[in-house]
Amino acid sequence: MRLEFPHPFDLKETLESGQAHRWKRYGQWYSGVVYGNLLHMRQDLFGVEVYSAPEKPEKLTPMLQSYFRLDDDLPAIYQGINKDSRIAEMIGHYPGMRLLRQEPWECLVAFICSATSNIPRIHNNMESIANTYGTPVTLRDETRSTFPSPQQVADAGETALRKLALGFRAKYLAVAARQVADGELNLESLRTMPYWEARARLEELPGIGAKIADCVLAFSLDKMEAFPIDRWVSRAMHEWYLNGKKMNYDDIVRWAHEYFGPYAGYAQQYLFQGKRLEKKVARKTST
Repeated sequence: MRLEFPHPFDLKETLESGQAHRWKRYGQWYSGVVYGNLLHMRQDLFGVEVYSAPEKPEKLTPMLQSYFRLDDDLPAIYQGINKDSRIAEMIGHYPGMRLLRQEPWECLVAFICSATSNIPRIHNNMESIANTYGTPVTLRDETRSTFPSPQQVADAGETALRKLALGFRAKYLAVAARQVADGELNLESLRTMPYWEARARLEELPGIGAKIADCVLAFSLDKMEAFPIDRWVSRAMHEWYLNGKKMNYDDIVRWAHEYFGPYAGYAQQYLFQGKRLEKKVARKTST
């Protein structure tokens, strides 16, 4: 099935921008497991080609529209965040890169796994969890596993999770899984809370700091003002915007809210991608 995605949309930059951790690239194709379905996707000049299982692509259209945030008016967002030549350059390099609206539980697990880690290791952790506790699904000779529920992870417990090379993160994941499974933490309820209140609730979980909470809020819970600050965004802010001024995490978030406005989360993603790939882009433009 071929879907007509709105312009601008860039599948590659969206899926390779560090937001989601269960996508694999095979040439022009991307393989990912989203909401219990194995997807094969590629983009060409005519749109986005999609295969899926167990559900057919036609039935997944609303889910895909939500997951890729096709309801976002990206040109209007660009107009809102395009405050200077630096962010304009990033938009020019990565037009069509969108934030994702992921399943909140899986997103929470991914960013618990992100603590003092890197993107390849997070990918491996997420696949190990899925392969151990999820359900296999096959599409076009590829078999991968759905992501397990909070109850399945909670029932596994910390000791079993440590065997998946999660290290100290196993303890935090076990606690989060139990709270979500028991209804003590309702992730969906955070979607309608004010940003600061929702972030504070996530930070009540052991091992969840401001950066992890902001990632979950931005990439799964519709908090477009969330401004996750990892090492790349921190470098971008201090080198490009703060003129040597020392500011703590929350001060930078408040600065971003004032400067970039309600879509600060989109600005963050473009700054992240721009700083992370700065040398690669420089080499490309110099040849």
